[in-house]
Amino acid sequence: MFINEVCHVVGLTKKSIRFYEENGLLNPKRNSENDYRVYTTEDIEKLKKIKFLRELNVSIREIKMLEDGSLNLESVMNERMQKISEEEAKFLKVKKMCKDIIDSKETYESIDITNYFHRMNTLNKEGFTMREGINDKTKKIMGAVTSSLIFSALFIFLVIMITYFQLTEDEKMPWFIYFFIIAILATPILGIIGNLIARIKEINGGEEDEASKY
Repeated sequence: MFINEVCHVVGLTKKSIRFYEENGLLNPKRNSENDYRVYTTEDIEKLKKIKFLRELNVSIREIKMLEDGSLNLESVMNERMQKISEEEAKFLKVKKMCKDIIDSKETYESIDITNYFHRMNTLNKEGFTMREGINDKTKKIMGAVTSSLIFSALFIFLVIMITYFQLTEDEKMPWFIYFFIIAILATPILGIIGNLIARIKEINGGEEDEASKY
């Protein structure tokens, strides 16, 4: 099975699969004729295990330790249950705040913000926030858009300058050469736009830069 098929079956991006390969969790064989990676049934099952454990926020280091037998699954699950219980307790505190606001018939104008602000601030200091996922996704999209605009601006500037001189100078280059140059400069712009669209789809679909987590 080739990587495109694996992505469809397992629900991972190529970027994630290659990241796991680079970190030694997967070592697919290669087709001797074209050097393409070929994934076996065992590779698919391993990727399913990796994806499941990553969804539970088990680290790459811990998965490696599970692979080599230096860590057992029971201890990993106990640790995750402890973390989940801690997060659950924080969510219950937030739920309690929402209920307190409802029960006190608070309005936007009359809410005792000092009380709730202090309670939420305490949770924030413990590393808890309900905005993290949204903020992280927004930052990634803005970063992708910004970098794409910077690279596109250079090519657009060149197109504008060439077009300006072509229209204003007495000695013009042949029009077929002009259009050929413009086509060459437009190709990277279209590529940048295509990559930007693909990147935004990845981000909105939950794809993350795995390397940034460790």
